[in-house]
Amino acid sequence: MIIKKIYLGRLAIPLKTPFVTALRRVEAMDELMVFIETGDGRVGHGEAPPTAAITGDTIESMTAAMQIMAPMLIERDIETDFADILNLVHNSIPGCTSGKAALEIALYDLWAQSRNEPLFRALGGVAPHLRTGLTVSIGSVEKMVGDAVKAVSAGFDHLKIKVGHNAEEDVERLSAIRAAVGPQVVISVDANQGWSVNEAIAAMNRLESAGLEFDYLEQPVKACDLEGLRTVRRAIKTPVLADEAVFAPEDALRLLEYDAADFINIKLMKSAGISRALRIAEVAAEYDARCMIGVMLEGPVSVSAAASFAASRPEIITRFDLDGPSLASINPMRGGAKFEGPDIFLSEQPGLGIDGVDGVTITREFA
Repeated sequence: MIIKKIYLGRLAIPLKTPFVTALRRVEAMDELMVFIETGDGRVGHGEAPPTAAITGDTIESMTAAMQIMAPMLIERDIETDFADILNLVHNSIPGCTSGKAALEIALYDLWAQSRNEPLFRALGGVAPHLRTGLTVSIGSVEKMVGDAVKAVSAGFDHLKIKVGHNAEEDVERLSAIRAAVGPQVVISVDANQGWSVNEAIAAMNRLESAGLEFDYLEQPVKACDLEGLRTVRRAIKTPVLADEAVFAPEDALRLLEYDAADFINIKLMKSAGISRALRIAEVAAEYDARCMIGVMLEGPVSVSAAASFAASRPEIITRFDLDGPSLASINPMRGGAKFEGPDIFLSEQPGLGIDGVDGVTITREFA
């Protein structure tokens, strides 16, 4: 299975409602698409969003990086050179974790096709079904309560609430949402680095003292502040999940050795793809820690890959934040995984099982 051509494209996916966090506001997904074509006519599909506030990657920077990475892969054999191909991608340039992830997703799609297996099975998975939570982005108390109630009505039983703009208001938001949805709904809190150490401790102590329970508190303080993260963890009852603090396996090792978090949020866009995500999961297993699979604002192609990875490590990845397709107003992917409210059903076709993606404008070709 020889790589003959690599195409880059742009895809805009409108959101149902603007997505607001402590770091950014987004009106629509703007995706970089990667298509790798082999000599026998097969196509591997990849995707990455620009998330400059977190990864530093923009459409322009990823496109520029592809001009270095993509030509190196032409005429390489997926079946015999797969490990070497992945090393080429990761050693080509520093950084650009999202661009590398898009390439890796397309490469893993082809690799599983060469084995005539769906990707989740080729990676060692068994069950093709996952159930994701839904994120409620930052807004007024009334808006967030309404969004939470609407999500529960749509079948979601795990909500992740974005906070981090104002700790005092965040306590009000979380209290109102819990009162509105009742005790049966699992609620998690994601500050996206927006709180100080003291704000995080004070806010969570108030909420916990009022009898409110949360599944986890995600990245309350700056990613570089491991001491602050550990201080928060030791001062509250709610488990702490590290997100922006962990990009690479080395980050996971450092964080777990420092006893700074209970869980790790693995995202392919941070780990630079599936191969290093697998290594992060291995590190977590060594410390008997558990992980969540998360995504940026990503479309169905990259979410399908993230779900396939998660399904391959069910003993380690126990939480799922794969709501990109649920936040989008359209699904441009033909074939592949099915997204039905909180339920994700992975394709049983070889690779990711994708037949095509509508609405893509091709911008570059490498041959």
